[in-house]
Amino acid sequence: MVPVQDGTTTDRLLVPPQESLPSGPGSPRGRTRQGSPARKLGTTRRQKDRKDFKDPENPEERERRHKDQLKPLYKELLYTIEHRLGKTTSKMEYSSSQLLDYIKEAFGMTDAEHESLYDKVKHAERPVYALKVTVKEAKEILGKDVSGFSDPYCLLSILQKSQEPPCTSAGAKPQKAVVKELAQHGEIFQTDIKKQTLNPIWVETFTLVFENITSANFHMEMMDKDEEVSLAQKLDEFRTNFYGLKRMIKDAKKEKGQDDFLGNIVLRLQDLHCTEDRWYNLGPQTETYPDRGKCHLQLKLIHKERDETLSAGRSPYVNYSGILQQLVHAHISKQQDSRPWKGEICGEGTTLLEHYATQNDISPFLQDLAKWVAYSKLYQSLEVDSTVLFQQLTSIEYHWDLQELPYQQKQELGDSLHGFLKYGLCLVSKYRDIFQPTPQTTPRLHTLLRVLVQICKTRAFQKLNPANFDLHDEVIDAVINGTEEWFNIKKGLHQPMTKDLLESVSALCLLIREVQEDIRLNKDVWNRVFVSAVQLDVFTIVYQKLDALLAVEVRATLSQLEDHMDQSLANSLFPMYLSLQAIHKDKAYLQKRGKLLQLTSFHEDFREALPYWLNKAFSTTLERVEKAVEVDQLQPLQTGAVAVKHSSSAVDLAACLQPLWQLWEQLGWPDSEEGFMLMVKLTEDMCKIASSYCRLLKSRVQRLSENSDPGSAVNMLCVVVNDLEHLHSVLNRLPQQLNWAGLRERTRNVIGEAQFQNTLPSQLQHTQAVLNREIRSAVDTLGKKMHTDIEAFVRGMATRHRLPSRSTEDAVNPLMKYLEKELKYMNENLVQENFSSLLTPLWTNSVKILHQVSQQEDSSVIYFQRLQFTLQCLEQCFHAEGNGLPLNTLHTEEYKALQNHLMLNSMTCKQLMEKFFERKVWEQKVCHGEKYGAVTLIISYKRSDEKLRVEVLNAVNLIPLDSNGSSDPFVQISLEPKHIFPQVEPHYTKIINCELNPLFEESFEFLVTLEQCQSTGACLMVTVLDHDTLGSDDFEGEAFLSLKAVPGVAGGGASPDPAPAQIRLPLLHPKPNSETTLKLLEARKGEREAQAFVKQRRQREKKSQET
Repeated sequence: MVPVQDGTTTDRLLVPPQESLPSGPGSPRGRTRQGSPARKLGTTRRQKDRKDFKDPENPEERERRHKDQLKPLYKELLYTIEHRLGKTTSKMEYSSSQLLDYIKEAFGMTDAEHESLYDKVKHAERPVYALKVTVKEAKEILGKDVSGFSDPYCLLSILQKSQEPPCTSAGAKPQKAVVKELAQHGEIFQTDIKKQTLNPIWVETFTLVFENITSANFHMEMMDKDEEVSLAQKLDEFRTNFYGLKRMIKDAKKEKGQDDFLGNIVLRLQDLHCTEDRWYNLGPQTETYPDRGKCHLQLKLIHKERDETLSAGRSPYVNYSGILQQLVHAHISKQQDSRPWKGEICGEGTTLLEHYATQNDISPFLQDLAKWVAYSKLYQSLEVDSTVLFQQLTSIEYHWDLQELPYQQKQELGDSLHGFLKYGLCLVSKYRDIFQPTPQTTPRLHTLLRVLVQICKTRAFQKLNPANFDLHDEVIDAVINGTEEWFNIKKGLHQPMTKDLLESVSALCLLIREVQEDIRLNKDVWNRVFVSAVQLDVFTIVYQKLDALLAVEVRATLSQLEDHMDQSLANSLFPMYLSLQAIHKDKAYLQKRGKLLQLTSFHEDFREALPYWLNKAFSTTLERVEKAVEVDQLQPLQTGAVAVKHSSSAVDLAACLQPLWQLWEQLGWPDSEEGFMLMVKLTEDMCKIASSYCRLLKSRVQRLSENSDPGSAVNMLCVVVNDLEHLHSVLNRLPQQLNWAGLRERTRNVIGEAQFQNTLPSQLQHTQAVLNREIRSAVDTLGKKMHTDIEAFVRGMATRHRLPSRSTEDAVNPLMKYLEKELKYMNENLVQENFSSLLTPLWTNSVKILHQVSQQEDSSVIYFQRLQFTLQCLEQCFHAEGNGLPLNTLHTEEYKALQNHLMLNSMTCKQLMEKFFERKVWEQKVCHGEKYGAVTLIISYKRSDEKLRVEVLNAVNLIPLDSNGSSDPFVQISLEPKHIFPQVEPHYTKIINCELNPLFEESFEFLVTLEQCQSTGACLMVTVLDHDTLGSDDFEGEAFLSLKAVPGVAGGGASPDPAPAQIRLPLLHPKPNSETTLKLLEARKGEREAQAFVKQRRQREKKSQET
């Protein structure tokens, strides 16, 4: 940058390096650093806005003029190097030759140009060297007055070594005050006197001239001003301060008006840095005063005067700005990568800038101002890290109250801040193109926004730009304008080339996708940046703007399609609908929802295309199903460790139906009533496809079975059954897949419960019923062959009972082997649901076959035992230890009846008799009335004597059997059954005439063992008879008591002689032909004992009054 006049600069130093630097010897050879496209766009626009802008025609002439503009700055730097003073803060020390080589390369000077300019500098007027001292404050100094305080002031001077007093011997007392004594030899500066303090504050600046830095020392002496006081004042101080006694004695010894020495600071100028700002200890340190306090000084080695002809009278600030920009540009042009510049320059450049600023006494505020102006302009043409600007703004804010800027620099700062705001807002409006949504780029936008915020917060901007400037509103306007500009650009890029409707729809789809992606990026990426930096919800602003812009385009395009809708147009509209729906869903993230969105009812514009979408989904799904069945070989799939028992078409079925499921989810139709009708249509289509799949599968298995062996045909039929079951499970998931519950909630206010149930669930139930019938039909087909084989095996056993050499296990073994083989095959080839469906009818049929075979006449006990064993084996086979049919399914009423029938027929005659008496004991227990009277007994069993003692007490409420209305009762007691008690005879009581409530009180004893009493069916039978002199005795009733319930028989027998129990037994009459056991015994003609028992019971049934 070349200064043209004080306070103004040009943009000449901001041009690319190849335009500003010569290509001859001595020019920089670093890689050319290009600005970003956005920066170039901004630069070009500004240049075109300038009325005097002309594109240069002669690059060589332009290069020459640029070189001439740089020469004054170059001479200023040569002058600075030639007359530099002090050290810099840089860690590296650079020689004059190194600095000269650096600026020659940075400014692109040839050797001849350099020598010529350097020669002029050497002959220029020498500068006047000076040390600029600012005495800021002191602390903890000595108190020399009687009050314990001092009245300090400072004396400052620069003395050459020849002027300083000679060094004293080692043992001599060090000389303190030398400045005042040598006043006649040099200029002395004095600060103000601060009264009565130990921590004085001055902040006074002095400029001390010197000639030779190597032989000059800076001296500062701090003195306590001594003023004459009256005797009365001293006595008053003495009364209030005992310390004053010592002070008064010391004052008496010194001359009047002599000031006290507080301390000094002596510094060699050649050891100083260009600028120092620090605390110095006051000396000298002695045993009496080891700590004299500290003093805060700011020192700067400056040129009080310098040759002003080098830069044509331009101000040092303007020169500093030009030098800074040239050195920064030279540094950036040498960078070997494309990373943004972070504000650093090389050590030589930093050293030169520090020397120049110090020599010309440019304040830190002006230095930061120059950097801000340079960096903010550089930011507009090259990639500069925004943190660099943020740092300079922070420094300007810090210095604003510490130093007053000149009017011209204030104007420059105000213009720069306002100009950068305008440029920053321009970048913000184009944030989509400039700051890509990457983790490396978005922080740069965040920092830029923070810079804009910081600019508006600075007191400098608020003071220099009093107009009302609301950054929040400005950013909103920039985002809105940038969004509209971006939308129009995208719209132009996707403009259809012809008026074809399909092309117009396709172009609009592309535009909507661009908008959809932009909304997503604003929601997920940009919004966090804007909210964090400027508390702005950019997503809401962008969404509302794009919503309005997009609504106009959508309605304009769809209005052209009225009365022209066909399948191809509808297909092209579906992606557009999905994109608009995705955009519409993002409205949930809006922070301000008061404004009505233009695309709220966008689905209404697609109502005409909806039937075409449904038809397309149905036809596509049906075609996929047909192709899947056509290539299906009806073989179970073997994939992975778990075998899949259905074929490929069943696996493909769910994928084939996916378009219909997805269509419902994708549509998300907001109108509840129309959504219900849409669901009805989709459900109807799915049910049609399921029915078609079932029909296609049956046709497929018929074609494949025509030329195959029976085993393969059965295998394919198993696969078909599994496929149909898989389809059944797919349909069962349909309500959940389509979220019928959610639809019911949405339509509760417009669709009644009855209407809802009579449409959707009824459709599905009807299809499932048809499918269940097909599954049952296929399962029945598989089971028919097994039904026939099982019946053949069972009936074959009917002849084997005549072969006593063949055991029951051997007779049943062929049937079990057959079932094991067939059921294992079915289990391996059928899914669990269908295998269970097959087992149930097989089990029912097997029970029926066994029941039919068991009805054969003239069958032996061995035969029924074999059938009973067969039933047990079948039950174990079909239950399969819990892996087959559950027991509650197996134990049907038919099974229970057959099991009881086979159990009874498998018993021997004695077992049947025992069963008979067990039945009688059970009837006795459940009898609660005394229709035929009752009998009372006292009974007990003594194990020690093995005697059963029975005392018949009485009988009551007997029925009259004689013609006189009374009876002649007596009681017969016997132990049954006879085969258990073969040696025990019955006992009889006496006959009591004409009494219906006879009192017997007779005791009887039976000699029986405990084992006999505990036998199955062992009981005491009590029979009450009416004595008839002429004919047989009449039957009054009978009662049964299990011997296991008698005291002494039951339990462990801990008491040898248990107490007798009194028992009242209602009398019973047997029902004729009601006992199954008697029928079975009666059928066994060859058993004489059984026939005698049956005859006795039949005679008693004849005397029974039960019918």
